[in-house]
Amino acid sequence: MPKPKGQKNTKNKAQHTKLLNRKIDKKKAEKVLRKERLKAIIKKSKEEEEGEGEGA
Repeated sequence: MPKPKGQKNTKNKAQHTKLLNRKIDKKKAEKVLRKERLKAIIKKSKEEEEGEGEGA
């Protein structure tokens, strides 16, 4: 039997939205962290290359 007119399932929608927002925020944070790690690796490798060039 259908629900009476005007009755909505807002509680579950709110919980679902909250969980989706958490998931999205987690993905964004991981993406930023990955970029920072890659930048650090690239910077370190460039410094090592410059160091090798001066020693030779």
